[in-house]
Amino acid sequence: MAAQRARQSEVQRKTKETDIVLSFALDGTGQAQCNSGVPFMDHMLTLFTVHGFFDLTIQATGDTEVDAHHTVEDLGICLGQALKKALRDFSGIKRYGFSALPMDETLVRVTLDCSNRPHLHYGVPYLEQKVGDFDTQLAKEFLRAFSLHGGLTLHVEMAHGENTHHILEAIFKALGRALDEATTIDPRAQGPVSSKGSL
Repeated sequence: MAAQRARQSEVQRKTKETDIVLSFALDGTGQAQCNSGVPFMDHMLTLFTVHGFFDLTIQATGDTEVDAHHTVEDLGICLGQALKKALRDFSGIKRYGFSALPMDETLVRVTLDCSNRPHLHYGVPYLEQKVGDFDTQLAKEFLRAFSLHGGLTLHVEMAHGENTHHILEAIFKALGRALDEATTIDPRAQGPVSSKGSL
């Protein structure tokens, strides 16, 4: 239990475009304090945190007067790095996670492997260009950065959906649930779950 409580990390990233401090705990209670300067992204990350039972704190500033791209991508980088630091060598976890999540007319599936082999498949054919002021293409950029820096093989697929807000909400809720499953400690696991003995 003590080892589980220790599965947390903090990441700081400062560039000419963004300044981010992020803390992340895998074994949390769903507490989110997100202040990224991109309100819609804060909403999505709060959903991810609540439905994954993580704890996440973000304080970020970025060149949002240009657009939100740099901030959103760098949030994905930082969260991925924080996940990887919290998992250390990926020992003892179930490794695989899956969630099929409905939201009204929408159904989204997220399947992931904490594999240390980054890959994103993003099968979301329909999105309006904007939800409020948020450029919906940035969801894919966030997920690409998160999977790359977190060492995740990540498949995101929309079975059906019409409302873009619902689709994005379902993606982030399902991501939280799938990651929670994949990072759950399996007491049977001796080191990383791999026939090679390491990931």
